[in-house]
Amino acid sequence: MSADPKGVLTGTHFLDGDHAACEGALAAGCRFVAGYPITPSTEIVERFAARIPLVGGVFIQMEDELAASIAIQGAVWGGKKVLNVTSGPGLSLMMEHLGYAAMTETPSVWIDVQRGGPSTGLPTLPAQADMMQIKWGSHGDYEIIALSPNSPQECFDLTIRAFNLAEEYRCPVFVMMDEVVGHMTERVVIPPADQIEITERKWTKKKPGEFRLYGTTETDLVPEMVKAGDGYRVHVTGLTHDDRGYPSMTVPTQARLVPRLLDKIRTNASKLVDVRMDGCEGADVIVVSFGITSRVASAAIDSARAQGLKVGHLRLVICWPFPAALIQQLTATAKAFVVPELNMGQMVQEVRQAVNGTAKVVSVPHPGGTVHDPGTILDAIVEAAR
Repeated sequence: MSADPKGVLTGTHFLDGDHAACEGALAAGCRFVAGYPITPSTEIVERFAARIPLVGGVFIQMEDELAASIAIQGAVWGGKKVLNVTSGPGLSLMMEHLGYAAMTETPSVWIDVQRGGPSTGLPTLPAQADMMQIKWGSHGDYEIIALSPNSPQECFDLTIRAFNLAEEYRCPVFVMMDEVVGHMTERVVIPPADQIEITERKWTKKKPGEFRLYGTTETDLVPEMVKAGDGYRVHVTGLTHDDRGYPSMTVPTQARLVPRLLDKIRTNASKLVDVRMDGCEGADVIVVSFGITSRVASAAIDSARAQGLKVGHLRLVICWPFPAALIQQLTATAKAFVVPELNMGQMVQEVRQAVNGTAKVVSVPHPGGTVHDPGTILDAIVEAAR
């Protein structure tokens, strides 16, 4: 284990996705985690608890998920980069605090290692059924960013990226893993610290009398930050607030605040969209997938191509914001989209909305517990190509 204060365990390792995500968090500068054990994510915080004394930081096991998801936010306002780790049932309990983080613009990373549900469901088996919950689960209007790794290497890389995006946009950012990716062990290459791009917090250079906690401009919708104890007035509330952070529960204040919270993500959606495209240009059928399902889909696509079918693969690396405009463009040539996912049909709804009736959309659902049989996806591709 490294004693490097930068937290970077440089070298080539064989790690599972949970442990790789932990190393990504440490490399990104995360120095506070408040967690509560839940399968299949517990290995992330177990490793963090073992590693953090070597690099300087704090792990604390809280009494429940509610306490964990609010404690991290206090640490942010104390100046730390933070991580929250859970799975579906715990995520359900954290929804109020997700909304709080969005409303208070508290930069934070939330890793959800998805498992079969609903309720306590299948604790040790995979699913991808939390995708809509993170988008719509808390009340009110808000935007989040969500990334979906399909390998332990991406668990490392995308966790770092999640921290960078949280700081850039001052919002909750999710890393949507699943039990298979979290528990599979593969080669993970961790570069030296000076080769890892890190986005630092947007600290203000203004003096206390000049600084507004939520002050923005027309060209920059993301406020600067300070931390408690530096001589600034820091008033953080989930109530509708003015640019000082003070409660201002009026219609005009709401009309200024909430659209800005959405627009700082929506106006940058084209920049945030990240997909991996393989053979989509000129394809008759395009498979849209994410996470572990993208690896299973690749095998089905190879078989379909061997049969002479023109099949493309669109893998979502960032699921939210959703690449609706890109999918709309692909309908110019593609006549069908096939959407396999380890749920009963969630992200396929976004594909249908983007396609808007101009192409066939075929859902390939799976209730979780295992991954798809590649033959099931192949059958859907063949049917869609007719």
